[in-house]
Amino acid sequence: MALEPVQVPDDAVFSSFRRQCESEEGWINKYSKSGVGVWIQQPSQDGNSGAVHKCKCTITIKDVAADTVYDVLHDGEYRTRWDHSAIETFDIARLTVNTDVGYYSWKCPNPLKNRDVVTLRSWLATSDDYVIINYSVKHPNYPPRKDRVRAVSHLAGYLVKPTGPCSCTLTYLAQVDPKGSLPKWFVNKASRLLAPKVLKKLYKACVKYPEWKNHHKPSFRPWLYPEQSTLPTISSSELAMQRGDSLENIDESRLSEVKEDQQDLSDEESKG
Repeated sequence: MALEPVQVPDDAVFSSFRRQCESEEGWINKYSKSGVGVWIQQPSQDGNSGAVHKCKCTITIKDVAADTVYDVLHDGEYRTRWDHSAIETFDIARLTVNTDVGYYSWKCPNPLKNRDVVTLRSWLATSDDYVIINYSVKHPNYPPRKDRVRAVSHLAGYLVKPTGPCSCTLTYLAQVDPKGSLPKWFVNKASRLLAPKVLKKLYKACVKYPEWKNHHKPSFRPWLYPEQSTLPTISSSELAMQRGDSLENIDESRLSEVKEDQQDLSDEESKG
């Protein structure tokens, strides 16, 4: 089978992503509290592949500038301090001044298997907003691992819009095939607890970032100053699109939630 070539996102792709973030059509609200909102769309089938789960999350940030939030989303070293679901995350190579390839793996609640992705990521900063988008690709040196399920990001990313000199809104949009049939308790938990929890952690991380950055390579921001990047370069011809039909589906729909995680859910919901 011929490999599907990779396309570096252009202005039209960024514009389309913005429209999807701002659209209200087809979204079902699952959580709305304290400036945090979570919406989902019913999973759709992607041909012979698995179900594509679509989620959109927003948070209103009243005391952090948009450019600081943008820096936090990019800073891989800082991410390990606030993203406790991450198992492993690193950049692999860069294609252009605003496009790279990276690896990310994350913990799933017991007893689900942990997932990982290899994605092409591209970003764009304008006077109106900041956008980061990614989608799954194949890299010859990072094939699927036996101890993790290789998920597929059809499209995911962030839109950060300034609302003032020290305030902004952040939208996270994801269209992901987890390569498996997920149990209903996990889908409900993801929208009612996990997504809001991640956004709140991200907000706290943004508040603390300026102080942390002052003591950790304060001028090093290769996402703003590409000449600072130390990543090796890679050609798009060395990559290929990752489609779900080339990966194994696993059925986890009948797995039961472990009691400890059930208690965690009750405790978090009681905190509100």
